[in-house]
Amino acid sequence: RLKEIDRSRALNIPGVLAVLTHKDIKGTNRQGVVRKDQPVLVDDKARHYGDPVALVLVENKALLPEALDQVAVFWEPLPPVYDPEEALKEQAPLIHEDHPEGNCLLKGEIVKGLGRDGFSGCTATVRAAFAFSRQEHAYLETENGWAVSNENGFLEMAVSTQTPFRDRAEVAEALGLDQEKIRVIAPCCGGAFGGKDGITVQSLLALGAIHCPGRPVKMYWEREESFLAGCKRHPARLEYRLGAGQDGTFQALEARIIFDTGPYDHLGGAVLTLGLEHAGGPYRVPHVYLQGQVIYTNNPVSGAFRGFGVPQVTGALEQMVDLLAEKMGLSPLEIRRRNALQKGDKNSVGVRLTTSTGLKECLDRVEAHPVWQESLSWQEAARPGTRRGAGLSCVHHAMGYGPVIPDTARAKIELTGEGKFRIYCGVVDMGQGNSDTFLQIAGDLLNQARADLELVLPDTAQTLPSGSASASRTTYTFGQALIKGLQEMKQRLLVKAQTRIKTGRLDELILEPGRIRHTSSGQTLDLRDLALDIRETERIVIHEFKAPVSEERVTPDTRLQLHGLPHLIFSYGVHLVYLEIDELTGRVEVKKYLAINDCGRLINPQLFEQQIQGGIAQGLGYALFEDFKVDQGMTITTGLSTYILPSAMDVPDMEVEALGLPEESGPFGLKGCGELAMDGPLAAVANALAAAVGRRIYESPLTAERVLKALEEGRRKVEFKKMRRTGEENRN
Repeated sequence: RLKEIDRSRALNIPGVLAVLTHKDIKGTNRQGVVRKDQPVLVDDKARHYGDPVALVLVENKALLPEALDQVAVFWEPLPPVYDPEEALKEQAPLIHEDHPEGNCLLKGEIVKGLGRDGFSGCTATVRAAFAFSRQEHAYLETENGWAVSNENGFLEMAVSTQTPFRDRAEVAEALGLDQEKIRVIAPCCGGAFGGKDGITVQSLLALGAIHCPGRPVKMYWEREESFLAGCKRHPARLEYRLGAGQDGTFQALEARIIFDTGPYDHLGGAVLTLGLEHAGGPYRVPHVYLQGQVIYTNNPVSGAFRGFGVPQVTGALEQMVDLLAEKMGLSPLEIRRRNALQKGDKNSVGVRLTTSTGLKECLDRVEAHPVWQESLSWQEAARPGTRRGAGLSCVHHAMGYGPVIPDTARAKIELTGEGKFRIYCGVVDMGQGNSDTFLQIAGDLLNQARADLELVLPDTAQTLPSGSASASRTTYTFGQALIKGLQEMKQRLLVKAQTRIKTGRLDELILEPGRIRHTSSGQTLDLRDLALDIRETERIVIHEFKAPVSEERVTPDTRLQLHGLPHLIFSYGVHLVYLEIDELTGRVEVKKYLAINDCGRLINPQLFEQQIQGGIAQGLGYALFEDFKVDQGMTITTGLSTYILPSAMDVPDMEVEALGLPEESGPFGLKGCGELAMDGPLAAVANALAAAVGRRIYESPLTAERVLKALEEGRRKVEFKKMRRTGEENRN
């Protein structure tokens, strides 16, 4: 509990401009997307080691260490809680005393068919429990930005964020400012993956700027600060039971999921909801019982991370599928084919699939691929001292916000006075390349050269609200708004040119780079001349698109609906991995990776391939290397020297293919692909390791230490069997 902050010694240091605390904040001092439970600066108690307590403003960075050290903070110790299941007990310390459900942020239950009673009709059943660790975003560009406030109270900031318009609203409420006097600019940021889908430095920057009017304030977190205070992928505990009939078709599924969200919501409820929706995988299962909880603890903050809860549940379910295949004597591919969802089926939460569903086609493509056909002979050709394994996983990922929160985008297109086209884009490019895609769409539909197109990146003073760069929805939603706006702009310009060229037929006019041409006479009209001849308002087109949503209600729980259940559109994929294990060290080397994807029709094949390959690389890090250690709430992994990320040396040759099946509702038939590839590697690698080692590892990451332990346990088991057999022979 915070008792007192003494800032006097710090303020006496020359060059220290201000030391700000919660007492300098006029607003609510609370931030959050769904539940506003995270303080800008601690005012009651610290809930984890990364909570900010005071903001020190100095003339230059060299002064910061001494100034920070001279801020004295006095605390009253409180009992912590670090284990999510301990946090649910009646006597556990409360993280938030005002939360009506104690330390359970959100819980949900989904029942389909007979639920747990469906296991009575199963021929074979498997059961297992899994524990998956945190993952750090580790973007190249840490959380950062600058801000300046003028004498009229107008605040301008440029920040590394996925959500500029939402940031503006959150900052205004938290600090007690007028939202209309805040401008947020979001240039291309150097990585985000969900970790910047929410406030990081924004409120602190604004607070500093309004206390030093007229002076720019800059903040950027060092890597250690980012590791300490930035959000992580939710660690998960999962218990699964899966049953099938005699023919190998799934009959019943039961899953219990616990996510540790740390001390703040930070989209934890939405992560749990998406995890529940995907917990049954892309399969037909008539009887389902799913239960999930996301729990407050005093551990590091968990939040949005590429995949948004789906890598955890996929990592568990896809291992269950392999366990069941082995028990029933079926190949991993065959059991998946028998149960793969197709258009018209109901998925595991009871939503009938009415949009494109290409999982079976992905499996067919894998079966015909040489990587699958050669997998058995490749494994058998392992050199002495090594073991080889091949592993399969199926993935699916929903697109968009779900049924309650409107998933809208607004595109603005302007014909400038110079006869060029300016595209105003309100969604952030965080490295996925959507900026290039939007210019590609504009160039194609308007038939203009790249030099005649300009893109205005997200800026709350110029662009229009278009939602967050998240949920695999960026190109789908903004792309549709952009296409409709471009078509309207083209039609408007042709109509205007019709009167200038004096032709009675609109179909004789075509838009060319920098001009409009009349095909019959050859007359041309420069776009610059046309722009000067029409009113400024006529040179601007704005179009809004709202993504379609599922009308089905698979649960009466309005909180799950609010958090995004259910979705309408899904992308699908199948992953196949080859790996080799060094029996002496337990080191795992991924040798080959194949990913077949159903992401609709591709607009930019190169960016698609980069997205899938990047997701696989990030997923391999999650599966094998990235061991973010926390002890009693304290971050032990403090930097990249001990947090091992996969490098180019660790990533194998990857074959990435797309089916190209069009999604009717998407721009040019496209579906989202940003998160899909992240979901598959953990399960595929775990299944390959189990095939190679002969024992399954139920924790992640699948480090060399854990692999070596499994190898040794396997050897001891074999030796015990030999001793037992020898003893029996001697007795005989």
